[in-house]
Amino acid sequence: MSTVRYWDGGGWAWMAFMPLVWIVLLGLVVWAVVRLTQHPTGRDGGHEPGQPPRETPEEILDRRFASGELDAETYTAARERLAAHRPGPR
Repeated sequence: MSTVRYWDGGGWAWMAFMPLVWIVLLGLVVWAVVRLTQHPTGRDGGHEPGQPPRETPEEILDRRFASGELDAETYTAARERLAAHRPGPR
């Protein structure tokens, strides 16, 4: 009587395959940590890490008016021009 062996000494295959599994798993963990700790461009204003966010034209105008570089008439006219040329719904 003969016995059927479904698993005939495949231990060497697992010994060769398992280091590859661990390398892939470790690579995925490193990739996930790096991906989760980085701030993608766009979510934080679209500026490079370590750089201050870019000011909008309105913010620049507000800052210049607040510092006294512009008088009220010039500020109001510039604000109206910016509003007229702003893309999107008004």
